[in-house]
Amino acid sequence: MMKKPELLCPAGDRERFNAALYFGADAIYLAGTEFGMRAAPGNFDPDALRDAVATAHKQGVMVYLTCNTLPRNDEIERMPAFLEMAQDAGVDGFIVADIGVLALCKKYAPRVSVHISTQAGIVNYQTANEFYNMGASRIVTARELSLEEIATLRQKTPKDLEIECFVHGAMCVSFSGRCLLSNYLVNRDANRGACAQPCRWEYALMEKKRDGMYFPIGEDKDGTYILNSKDMCMIEHIPELVKAGIDSFKIEGRAKSAYYTAVVTNAYRAAIDGYLENPSDDYRPAQWILDEPYKVSYREYCTGFYYGSPQEDANISYQGGYCRSWDVMGVVKESDGHTLTIEQRNKFSVGDTLEILEKGKAPESFTVTEMQNADGEAIEAAPHPMMTVLLPYERELPAGTILRKQADA
Repeated sequence: MMKKPELLCPAGDRERFNAALYFGADAIYLAGTEFGMRAAPGNFDPDALRDAVATAHKQGVMVYLTCNTLPRNDEIERMPAFLEMAQDAGVDGFIVADIGVLALCKKYAPRVSVHISTQAGIVNYQTANEFYNMGASRIVTARELSLEEIATLRQKTPKDLEIECFVHGAMCVSFSGRCLLSNYLVNRDANRGACAQPCRWEYALMEKKRDGMYFPIGEDKDGTYILNSKDMCMIEHIPELVKAGIDSFKIEGRAKSAYYTAVVTNAYRAAIDGYLENPSDDYRPAQWILDEPYKVSYREYCTGFYYGSPQEDANISYQGGYCRSWDVMGVVKESDGHTLTIEQRNKFSVGDTLEILEKGKAPESFTVTEMQNADGEAIEAAPHPMMTVLLPYERELPAGTILRKQADA
């Protein structure tokens, strides 16, 4: 009987956690206030972590805590207390990259499973097996592996060793995320969660004796933008991912918005569920599902290295910045079948066409014919962040439903 793949989604704070939970994550990964590879998001202090875990468990959703930095001597001393706190909070797994941290997990939080981070750079079954022998229950493969290599790894490792792979989101130009560019250029340590992403900056060459003369680094037959990697999107390839033996499909993006989390989680949830209903090699998600990843901020998409090595195609984007053509306008708080109570996110007006993103359903559009503020007064626009807006709509929508608008051309 085919094992249902886990959909593992990111949460950088409680709003993003709620989005992942509502739109269908089987498991959520997040960080505490220390030892996580994303220091910029709000993350979760001990009380927030306990509450998030309790909320997730009520819905049968697992919570994995990232402990995947490479801690220095002064930091490692704080790790035992941190692990004990997380175990008491009820987390289901630790994501670690350092074998010293792995040993501490087994000693101070033995009830919590240990997952080996992609930062460990696992590219062969021998390494996977050794981590298993050391007590790991799951490995997150290096992103540089092909589906064929993952299938071989699956065949040559214990069946109860789970394999987790990234299927969507930003990719790093360095091997499995180990990079020193940020350290060198702005003194922010990428391996302790503070990456400034200098790989995304626009670079040029300057000749020392010719002040003010610069030469942009471009793409032609002799050169390339060697730093700016494309984003990964594997939503069209669910059968191949399952066939390779991947247990957990991981979405990157703890630093992305709650809207991003909602849209991508919803799309992959629908794609996976569609495949489980019709598990054939030629399964293809419905077109609306395939369209969803293009309704968030993203870089050019690719399929990573699943179908070829970095030497064959480095998946470099020749465009700077993000592609973005949709914005979230509001989130449904209440609905009675006649009126929507909306919490505004961006300005919208009477006459605008909004699209409804409802959990698990193809989006539908409607035109705003009138609107009211929280006092029931007619208004022409909703310009104030987080303001309450009332909209007529003759169908009940669940709380958490998102209203978005396509940007003007």
